[in-house]
Amino acid sequence: QIIRWISDNLSTCHSFDPIQEFIIASLYCRLCAETPNLDKLLPYTSLLDWIGIIPGVTCSTDIISLPVLEFQNSTGFWEKLNSNLESVKYAEPHLHYHSNVLRREWHNLSEESILIDLILCSFGDFCLFTNQREERRTTAYLRSIFENAQKVLLHLDTWDSEERLAPLFQEEDYQQQLLMGLMVAQLKDHLMRHLQYVGKKKIDEIVLDYVANLLNLVHRIMKEVWRRYQLHSCIFCFNERGSAEEFTVFHIMSRILEAANGLCMPLPPGFHTLHLGLGIRCLPLHTLLHYIDTGVLRLTETCVSKLLKDLDDTEKNEKLKLSIIMRLPEALGQKLCQFWNHPINANFIARKYVKFLLEKLGNRQCTRPIPERLSVPVEFLPLNYLINMLAEIEDQGVHPYENQDHVNVRFVEETALKHTMARLGLKYS
Repeated sequence: QIIRWISDNLSTCHSFDPIQEFIIASLYCRLCAETPNLDKLLPYTSLLDWIGIIPGVTCSTDIISLPVLEFQNSTGFWEKLNSNLESVKYAEPHLHYHSNVLRREWHNLSEESILIDLILCSFGDFCLFTNQREERRTTAYLRSIFENAQKVLLHLDTWDSEERLAPLFQEEDYQQQLLMGLMVAQLKDHLMRHLQYVGKKKIDEIVLDYVANLLNLVHRIMKEVWRRYQLHSCIFCFNERGSAEEFTVFHIMSRILEAANGLCMPLPPGFHTLHLGLGIRCLPLHTLLHYIDTGVLRLTETCVSKLLKDLDDTEKNEKLKLSIIMRLPEALGQKLCQFWNHPINANFIARKYVKFLLEKLGNRQCTRPIPERLSVPVEFLPLNYLINMLAEIEDQGVHPYENQDHVNVRFVEETALKHTMARLGLKYS
Protein backbone atom coordinates (compact mmCIF):
# COMPACT_ATOMS: atom_id res chain seq x y z
CA GLN A 1 0.00 0.00 0.00
CA ILE A 2 2.84 2.40 0.77
CA ILE A 3 4.53 1.76 -2.58
CA ARG A 4 1.22 2.26 -4.41
CA TRP A 5 0.63 5.52 -2.56
CA ILE A 6 4.14 6.69 -3.43
CA SER A 7 3.73 5.88 -7.14
CA ASP A 8 0.42 7.79 -7.20
CA ASN A 9 1.72 10.87 -5.38
CA LEU A 10 5.21 11.40 -6.78
CA SER A 11 4.22 14.64 -8.50
CA THR A 12 2.40 16.05 -5.45
CA CYS A 13 5.27 15.83 -2.90
CA HIS A 14 7.36 18.98 -3.10
CA SER A 15 8.88 19.33 0.38
CA PHE A 16 10.46 15.84 0.46
CA ASP A 17 11.18 12.82 -1.73
CA PRO A 18 8.84 9.97 -0.70
CA ILE A 19 11.06 7.32 -2.29
CA GLN A 20 14.06 8.47 -0.26
CA GLU A 21 12.02 8.54 2.95
CA PHE A 22 10.56 5.09 2.29
CA ILE A 23 13.97 3.51 1.73
CA ILE A 24 15.77 5.25 4.61
CA ALA A 25 12.94 4.69 7.11
CA SER A 26 12.53 1.03 6.10
CA LEU A 27 16.24 0.33 6.53
CA TYR A 28 16.25 2.13 9.88
CA CYS A 29 13.29 0.15 11.24
CA ARG A 30 14.58 -3.22 10.03
CA LEU A 31 18.10 -2.99 11.39
CA CYS A 32 18.12 -0.72 14.42
CA ALA A 33 16.04 -3.00 16.62
CA GLU A 34 18.70 -5.72 16.48
CA THR A 35 21.77 -3.94 17.86
CA PRO A 36 21.96 -1.44 20.77
CA ASN A 37 23.01 2.11 19.81
CA LEU A 38 22.76 1.33 16.09
CA ASP A 39 19.86 3.77 15.84
CA LYS A 40 22.29 6.58 16.72
CA LEU A 41 24.62 5.70 13.84
CA LEU A 42 22.37 5.02 10.83
CA PRO A 43 20.42 7.73 8.98
CA TYR A 44 16.72 7.87 9.84
CA THR A 45 15.62 10.52 7.33
CA SER A 46 16.81 12.31 4.21
CA LEU A 47 15.49 15.61 5.59
CA LEU A 48 18.37 16.50 7.88
CA ASP A 49 17.95 20.24 7.33
CA TRP A 50 14.17 20.33 6.97
CA ILE A 51 12.35 22.65 9.38
CA GLY A 52 8.80 22.13 8.17
CA ILE A 53 5.85 21.20 10.35
CA ILE A 54 4.17 17.80 10.28
CA PRO A 55 0.58 17.87 11.58
CA GLY A 56 0.25 15.91 14.82
CA VAL A 57 4.01 15.60 15.40
CA THR A 58 5.72 17.69 18.06
CA CYS A 59 9.50 17.99 18.12
CA SER A 60 11.33 18.75 21.33
CA THR A 61 14.94 18.77 22.49
CA ASP A 62 15.81 16.52 25.40
CA ILE A 63 18.61 17.55 27.74
CA ILE A 64 20.53 14.39 28.52
CA SER A 65 21.95 14.37 32.02
CA LEU A 66 24.94 12.34 33.05
CA PRO A 67 23.88 8.96 34.44
CA VAL A 68 24.37 8.23 38.14
CA LEU A 69 26.73 5.35 38.78
CA GLU A 70 25.44 3.20 41.63
CA PHE A 71 27.03 -0.01 42.80
CA GLN A 72 27.22 -2.02 46.01
CA ASN A 73 30.44 -3.85 45.26
CA SER A 74 33.13 -3.97 42.57
CA THR A 75 31.41 -6.75 40.61
CA GLY A 76 30.44 -5.45 37.16
CA PHE A 77 31.89 -2.01 37.83
CA TRP A 78 33.69 -1.60 34.51
CA GLU A 79 30.79 -3.01 32.50
CA LYS A 80 28.40 -0.55 34.13
CA LEU A 81 30.83 2.35 33.62
CA ASN A 82 31.31 1.53 29.93
CA SER A 83 27.55 1.27 29.43
CA ASN A 84 26.97 4.70 31.01
CA LEU A 85 29.73 6.27 28.92
CA GLU A 86 28.24 4.78 25.75
CA SER A 87 24.82 6.31 26.53
CA VAL A 88 26.43 9.76 26.68
CA LYS A 89 28.63 9.29 23.63
CA TYR A 90 25.74 8.30 21.38
CA ALA A 91 23.71 11.37 22.28
CA GLU A 92 25.68 13.33 19.69
CA PRO A 93 23.51 14.01 16.58
CA HIS A 94 26.42 14.16 14.12
CA LEU A 95 27.21 10.46 14.50
CA HIS A 96 24.64 9.44 11.89
CA TYR A 97 26.17 8.09 8.69
CA HIS A 98 26.38 10.54 5.77
CA SER A 99 27.25 9.86 2.14
CA ASN A 100 29.36 12.96 1.43
CA VAL A 101 32.69 11.12 1.40
CA LEU A 102 31.15 8.21 -0.50
CA ARG A 103 29.86 10.52 -3.23
CA ARG A 104 33.24 12.21 -3.67
CA GLU A 105 35.16 8.93 -3.86
CA TRP A 106 32.69 7.37 -6.29
CA HIS A 107 32.78 10.39 -8.61
CA ASN A 108 36.58 10.49 -8.55
CA LEU A 109 36.85 6.85 -9.61
CA SER A 110 34.14 7.23 -12.25
CA GLU A 111 35.63 10.36 -13.81
CA GLU A 112 38.95 8.66 -14.44
CA SER A 113 37.26 6.11 -16.75
CA ILE A 114 38.31 3.20 -14.58
CA LEU A 115 34.99 1.47 -15.17
CA ILE A 116 35.54 1.17 -18.90
CA ASP A 117 38.87 -0.55 -18.25
CA LEU A 118 37.16 -2.94 -15.86
CA ILE A 119 34.54 -3.84 -18.44
CA LEU A 120 37.21 -4.70 -20.99
CA CYS A 121 39.30 -6.85 -18.65
CA SER A 122 38.36 -9.90 -16.63
CA PHE A 123 37.02 -9.49 -13.11
CA GLY A 124 39.80 -11.44 -11.46
CA ASP A 125 42.67 -9.84 -13.32
CA PHE A 126 42.70 -6.12 -12.59
CA CYS A 127 45.51 -4.11 -14.06
CA LEU A 128 47.23 -1.16 -12.42
CA PHE A 129 45.62 1.83 -14.08
CA THR A 130 47.46 4.73 -15.60
CA ASN A 131 48.06 7.97 -13.74
CA GLN A 132 48.78 6.36 -10.38
CA ARG A 133 47.87 9.42 -8.34
CA GLU A 134 47.07 7.72 -5.07
CA GLU A 135 48.42 4.53 -3.58
CA ARG A 136 45.04 3.14 -2.64
CA ARG A 137 43.85 3.15 -6.24
CA THR A 138 45.78 -0.01 -6.85
CA THR A 139 44.85 -3.48 -7.91
CA ALA A 140 44.37 -4.67 -4.33
CA TYR A 141 42.16 -1.71 -3.41
CA LEU A 142 39.82 -2.14 -6.38
CA ARG A 143 39.70 -5.89 -5.92
CA SER A 144 38.60 -5.46 -2.30
CA ILE A 145 35.89 -2.99 -3.33
CA PHE A 146 34.43 -5.34 -5.93
CA GLU A 147 34.68 -8.29 -3.57
CA ASN A 148 32.51 -6.30 -1.16
CA ALA A 149 29.93 -5.87 -3.91
CA GLN A 150 29.98 -9.58 -4.73
CA LYS A 151 29.37 -10.38 -1.05
CA VAL A 152 26.33 -8.11 -1.07
CA LEU A 153 24.85 -9.78 -4.15
CA LEU A 154 25.52 -13.27 -2.78
CA HIS A 155 24.02 -12.24 0.56
CA LEU A 156 20.96 -10.96 -1.29
CA ASP A 157 20.54 -14.23 -3.16
CA THR A 158 20.55 -16.29 0.04
CA TRP A 159 17.32 -14.80 1.40
CA ASP A 160 15.57 -13.34 -1.64
CA SER A 161 13.40 -16.19 -2.89
CA GLU A 162 10.63 -14.02 -4.36
CA GLU A 163 10.03 -14.02 -8.08
CA ARG A 164 11.81 -11.14 -9.79
CA LEU A 165 9.20 -9.81 -12.19
CA ALA A 166 11.27 -6.84 -13.31
CA PRO A 167 14.39 -7.97 -15.22
CA LEU A 168 16.95 -6.80 -12.66
CA PHE A 169 20.08 -8.52 -11.29
CA GLN A 170 20.65 -10.13 -14.70
CA GLU A 171 23.86 -8.43 -15.80
CA GLU A 172 27.16 -7.08 -14.55
CA ASP A 173 26.95 -3.36 -13.79
CA TYR A 174 30.45 -2.33 -12.72
CA GLN A 175 29.46 1.23 -11.89
CA GLN A 176 26.78 0.12 -9.43
CA GLN A 177 29.03 -2.61 -8.04
CA LEU A 178 31.71 0.01 -7.44
CA LEU A 179 29.21 2.11 -5.48
CA MET A 180 28.04 -0.96 -3.52
CA GLY A 181 31.59 -1.89 -2.57
CA LEU A 182 32.48 1.67 -1.55
CA MET A 183 29.34 1.93 0.60
CA VAL A 184 30.17 -1.35 2.33
CA ALA A 185 33.74 -0.19 3.06
CA GLN A 186 32.81 3.26 4.35
CA LEU A 187 29.80 2.14 6.38
CA LYS A 188 31.95 -0.58 7.94
CA ASP A 189 34.59 1.99 8.93
CA HIS A 190 31.90 4.25 10.37
CA LEU A 191 30.42 1.50 12.57
CA MET A 192 33.83 0.21 13.65
CA ARG A 193 34.69 3.64 15.09
CA HIS A 194 31.67 3.58 17.38
CA LEU A 195 30.64 -0.06 17.85
CA GLN A 196 33.97 -1.76 18.50
CA TYR A 197 32.52 -3.73 21.39
CA VAL A 198 30.09 -5.47 19.00
CA GLY A 199 32.87 -7.19 17.10
CA LYS A 200 34.04 -7.17 13.48
CA LYS A 201 32.00 -10.22 12.45
CA LYS A 202 28.74 -8.68 13.68
CA ILE A 203 29.51 -5.35 12.01
CA ASP A 204 30.23 -7.13 8.70
CA GLU A 205 26.83 -8.80 8.98
CA ILE A 206 25.07 -5.51 9.77
CA VAL A 207 26.66 -3.74 6.80
CA LEU A 208 25.86 -6.55 4.33
CA ASP A 209 22.26 -6.60 5.59
CA TYR A 210 22.01 -2.84 5.20
CA VAL A 211 23.20 -2.65 1.58
CA ALA A 212 21.38 -5.85 0.53
CA ASN A 213 18.13 -4.58 2.07
CA LEU A 214 18.63 -1.30 0.23
CA LEU A 215 18.85 -3.11 -3.12
CA ASN A 216 15.92 -5.31 -2.20
CA LEU A 217 13.74 -2.29 -1.37
CA VAL A 218 14.42 -0.77 -4.80
CA HIS A 219 13.59 -4.12 -6.38
CA ARG A 220 10.43 -4.34 -4.26
CA ILE A 221 9.27 -0.98 -5.58
CA MET A 222 9.98 -2.10 -9.14
CA LYS A 223 8.18 -5.41 -8.63
CA GLU A 224 5.03 -3.76 -7.31
CA VAL A 225 5.04 -1.20 -10.13
CA TRP A 226 5.69 -3.95 -12.68
CA ARG A 227 2.77 -5.99 -11.39
CA ARG A 228 0.42 -3.02 -11.17
CA TYR A 229 0.95 -1.92 -14.77
CA GLN A 230 1.21 -5.51 -16.11
CA LEU A 231 4.47 -5.09 -17.97
CA HIS A 232 6.35 -8.00 -19.53
CA SER A 233 9.54 -8.76 -21.38
CA CYS A 234 8.50 -7.05 -24.65
CA ILE A 235 10.02 -3.79 -23.42
CA PHE A 236 13.25 -4.84 -25.15
CA CYS A 237 11.49 -5.12 -28.52
CA PHE A 238 12.57 -1.87 -30.10
CA ASN A 239 10.42 -2.22 -33.23
CA GLU A 240 7.33 -1.10 -31.31
CA ARG A 241 6.46 2.08 -29.48
CA GLY A 242 5.86 1.98 -25.75
CA SER A 243 2.41 2.03 -24.20
CA ALA A 244 1.02 4.58 -21.75
CA GLU A 245 1.71 2.12 -18.92
CA GLU A 246 5.36 1.82 -19.97
CA PHE A 247 5.71 5.60 -20.04
CA THR A 248 4.31 5.76 -16.49
CA VAL A 249 6.83 3.15 -15.32
CA PHE A 250 9.61 5.06 -17.10
CA HIS A 251 8.62 8.18 -15.14
CA ILE A 252 8.65 6.25 -11.85
CA MET A 253 12.09 4.79 -12.66
CA SER A 254 13.35 8.31 -13.39
CA ARG A 255 12.19 9.37 -9.93
CA ILE A 256 13.87 6.33 -8.36
CA LEU A 257 17.10 7.30 -10.14
CA GLU A 258 16.75 10.88 -8.89
CA ALA A 259 16.24 9.62 -5.33
CA ALA A 260 19.26 7.31 -5.60
CA ASN A 261 21.47 10.12 -6.91
CA GLY A 262 20.35 12.36 -4.06
CA LEU A 263 21.28 9.76 -1.44
CA CYS A 264 24.28 8.39 -3.39
CA MET A 265 22.95 4.86 -3.00
CA PRO A 266 23.47 1.93 -5.38
CA LEU A 267 20.80 0.54 -7.68
CA PRO A 268 20.26 -3.12 -8.59
CA PRO A 269 22.39 -4.26 -11.55
CA GLY A 270 20.31 -3.98 -14.70
CA PHE A 271 18.37 -0.89 -13.59
CA HIS A 272 20.02 1.41 -16.15
CA THR A 273 19.52 -1.13 -18.95
CA LEU A 274 15.83 -1.42 -18.13
CA HIS A 275 15.47 2.35 -17.83
CA LEU A 276 17.19 2.90 -21.18
CA GLY A 277 15.04 0.23 -22.87
CA LEU A 278 11.86 1.96 -21.73
CA GLY A 279 13.27 5.31 -22.80
CA ILE A 280 13.98 4.08 -26.34
CA ARG A 281 10.44 2.72 -26.64
CA CYS A 282 8.63 5.69 -25.08
CA LEU A 283 10.56 8.87 -25.95
CA PRO A 284 10.94 10.74 -29.24
CA LEU A 285 14.51 10.81 -30.54
CA HIS A 286 15.35 14.38 -29.57
CA THR A 287 14.08 13.84 -26.01
CA LEU A 288 15.90 10.50 -25.75
CA LEU A 289 19.20 12.07 -26.80
CA HIS A 290 18.67 14.99 -24.42
CA TYR A 291 18.14 12.55 -21.53
CA ILE A 292 21.32 10.69 -22.51
CA ASP A 293 23.35 13.89 -22.75
CA THR A 294 22.15 15.14 -19.36
CA GLY A 295 22.81 11.81 -17.63
CA VAL A 296 19.20 10.81 -16.93
CA LEU A 297 19.72 7.77 -19.16
CA ARG A 298 23.00 5.85 -19.16
CA LEU A 299 24.08 3.85 -22.19
CA THR A 300 24.76 0.23 -21.23
CA GLU A 301 26.48 -2.47 -23.23
CA THR A 302 23.54 -4.88 -22.91
CA CYS A 303 20.89 -2.48 -24.21
CA VAL A 304 22.96 -0.86 -26.97
CA SER A 305 24.18 -4.20 -28.37
CA LYS A 306 20.58 -5.47 -28.54
CA LEU A 307 19.48 -2.25 -30.22
CA LEU A 308 22.18 -2.54 -32.90
CA LYS A 309 21.42 -6.20 -33.55
CA ASP A 310 17.62 -6.13 -33.58
CA LEU A 311 16.68 -2.93 -35.43
CA ASP A 312 16.77 -2.92 -39.23
CA ASP A 313 18.46 -0.14 -41.18
CA THR A 314 15.60 2.11 -42.15
CA GLU A 315 16.37 5.81 -42.36
CA LYS A 316 14.80 6.41 -38.94
CA ASN A 317 16.67 3.54 -37.29
CA GLU A 318 19.97 4.56 -38.91
CA LYS A 319 19.62 8.00 -37.35
CA LEU A 320 18.89 6.45 -33.95
CA LYS A 321 21.82 4.00 -34.12
CA LEU A 322 24.31 6.59 -35.30
CA SER A 323 23.21 9.03 -32.60
CA ILE A 324 23.70 6.34 -29.95
CA ILE A 325 27.10 5.20 -31.27
CA MET A 326 28.47 8.73 -31.36
CA ARG A 327 27.62 9.10 -27.64
CA LEU A 328 29.32 5.92 -26.45
CA PRO A 329 32.65 6.12 -24.60
CA GLU A 330 35.45 5.40 -27.06
CA ALA A 331 36.48 2.01 -25.68
CA LEU A 332 32.90 0.76 -25.39
CA GLY A 333 32.04 2.20 -28.80
CA GLN A 334 34.84 0.22 -30.49
CA LYS A 335 33.57 -2.93 -28.83
CA LEU A 336 29.92 -2.46 -29.83
CA CYS A 337 30.37 -1.05 -33.33
CA GLN A 338 30.84 -4.55 -34.76
CA PHE A 339 27.19 -5.36 -34.06
CA TRP A 340 26.07 -2.89 -36.75
CA ASN A 341 26.94 -4.15 -40.23
CA HIS A 342 26.42 -0.90 -42.11
CA PRO A 343 28.62 1.34 -44.33
CA ILE A 344 28.15 4.30 -41.96
CA ASN A 345 29.54 2.27 -39.13
CA ALA A 346 32.32 0.82 -41.32
CA ASN A 347 33.35 4.37 -42.20
CA PHE A 348 33.41 5.26 -38.50
CA ILE A 349 35.59 2.22 -37.66
CA ALA A 350 37.90 2.87 -40.61
CA ARG A 351 38.52 6.46 -39.51
CA LYS A 352 39.38 5.26 -36.02
CA TYR A 353 41.69 2.63 -37.50
CA VAL A 354 43.58 5.12 -39.68
CA LYS A 355 43.85 7.54 -36.77
CA PHE A 356 45.40 4.80 -34.65
CA LEU A 357 47.90 3.94 -37.39
CA LEU A 358 48.97 7.56 -37.67
CA GLU A 359 49.38 7.81 -33.90
CA LYS A 360 51.54 4.67 -33.94
CA LEU A 361 53.76 6.24 -36.53
CA GLY A 362 54.15 9.35 -34.41
CA ASN A 363 56.98 11.62 -35.42
CA ARG A 364 58.89 9.00 -37.37
CA GLN A 365 59.72 9.94 -40.95
CA CYS A 366 59.83 7.72 -44.01
CA THR A 367 63.39 6.34 -44.14
CA ARG A 368 63.17 4.49 -47.44
CA PRO A 369 61.34 4.94 -50.74
CA ILE A 370 57.75 3.71 -50.79
CA PRO A 371 56.58 1.77 -53.85
CA GLU A 372 53.82 3.39 -55.85
CA ARG A 373 50.45 2.28 -54.47
CA LEU A 374 48.12 3.92 -57.00
CA SER A 375 47.85 3.16 -60.68
CA VAL A 376 46.63 6.73 -61.24
CA PRO A 377 48.74 9.46 -59.61
CA VAL A 378 46.90 11.81 -57.26
CA GLU A 379 47.62 15.50 -57.68
CA PHE A 380 47.07 16.29 -54.00
CA LEU A 381 50.21 16.33 -51.93
CA PRO A 382 48.63 15.85 -48.46
CA LEU A 383 46.86 12.72 -49.72
CA ASN A 384 50.10 11.40 -51.24
CA TYR A 385 51.83 11.97 -47.90
CA LEU A 386 49.05 10.13 -46.06
CA ILE A 387 49.31 7.20 -48.47
CA ASN A 388 53.08 7.03 -47.99
CA MET A 389 52.77 7.06 -44.21
CA LEU A 390 50.17 4.28 -44.23
CA ALA A 391 52.27 2.28 -46.66
CA GLU A 392 55.32 2.51 -44.41
CA ILE A 393 53.29 1.33 -41.43
CA GLU A 394 51.94 -1.56 -43.46
CA ASP A 395 55.42 -2.55 -44.64
CA GLN A 396 56.66 -2.49 -41.05
CA GLY A 397 53.98 -4.98 -40.07
CA VAL A 398 52.12 -2.79 -37.64
CA HIS A 399 48.68 -4.32 -37.29
CA PRO A 400 47.40 -3.01 -33.97
CA TYR A 401 43.99 -4.69 -34.04
CA GLU A 402 44.90 -8.24 -35.01
CA ASN A 403 45.01 -9.48 -31.42
CA GLN A 404 42.22 -7.33 -30.05
CA ASP A 405 38.62 -8.49 -29.96
CA HIS A 406 36.96 -5.07 -29.96
CA VAL A 407 37.89 -4.24 -33.60
CA ASN A 408 37.35 -6.75 -36.38
CA VAL A 409 39.55 -5.76 -39.30
CA ARG A 410 38.00 -8.43 -41.53
CA PHE A 411 34.60 -6.87 -40.86
CA VAL A 412 35.92 -3.46 -41.93
CA GLU A 413 37.39 -4.90 -45.14
CA GLU A 414 34.28 -6.85 -46.13
CA THR A 415 31.92 -3.98 -45.38
CA ALA A 416 34.06 -1.51 -47.30
CA LEU A 417 34.11 -3.90 -50.28
CA LYS A 418 30.31 -4.28 -50.19
CA HIS A 419 29.92 -0.52 -50.01
CA THR A 420 32.26 0.00 -52.98
CA MET A 421 30.50 -2.64 -55.08
CA ALA A 422 27.12 -1.07 -54.27
CA ARG A 423 28.39 2.36 -55.32
CA LEU A 424 29.64 0.92 -58.63
CA GLY A 425 26.37 -0.84 -59.26
CA LEU A 426 27.97 -4.31 -59.22
CA LYS A 427 26.78 -7.47 -57.51
CA TYR A 428 28.73 -8.86 -54.58
CA SER A 429 28.98 -12.60 -54.11
